[in-house]
Amino acid sequence: MIGWIIVTCEIGFWVFVIAGLLARYLLKKKRLGAFLLFCTPLVDLLLLIATVIDLKNGATATSIHGLAAIYIGISVAFGHKMIKWADVRFAFWFANGPKPDKKRKYGKAFAKNERIGWYHHLLAWIIGVGLLGAIILYINNPDQTEALFQTMKLWSLVLVVDFAISFSYTIFPKKESSFL
Repeated sequence: MIGWIIVTCEIGFWVFVIAGLLARYLLKKKRLGAFLLFCTPLVDLLLLIATVIDLKNGATATSIHGLAAIYIGISVAFGHKMIKWADVRFAFWFANGPKPDKKRKYGKAFAKNERIGWYHHLLAWIIGVGLLGAIILYINNPDQTEALFQTMKLWSLVLVVDFAISFSYTIFPKKESSFL
């Protein structure tokens, strides 16, 4: 059940983003567009409530419950960036906005972008692990919430690997391809 709620929330997130941008750029309703974009965090709140209710009603935590916390952390940490990415493209396509910048794929700018991406991942991890920890404490049954603890451990490992990769570009900058 929680898996379907996560999928529904992801769809809901993008429905609110697209509806907000369509209202802003096609309908020229800036207030309505802002309201719809403001609704995106409500989707995360609904997912959190559904996850806690499911566990409080006695469900044994699974990796899917852990995925709910990961989704919320990523949504909060990267949501603004994803909305901004979509906003720039909608402005270009529908409102004669400037052409979106191409992402640098080498050099110091690329290394900086990779570090910034890791900082966002760290924020997502802090939020997600904080939620997992809070749920574990709230449920107060280690046997029931073991999967949440395992999710915390796995995500911590992923964060460390992401750090090594992201910061390696600072030490060993990627060079422009000579094939161009």
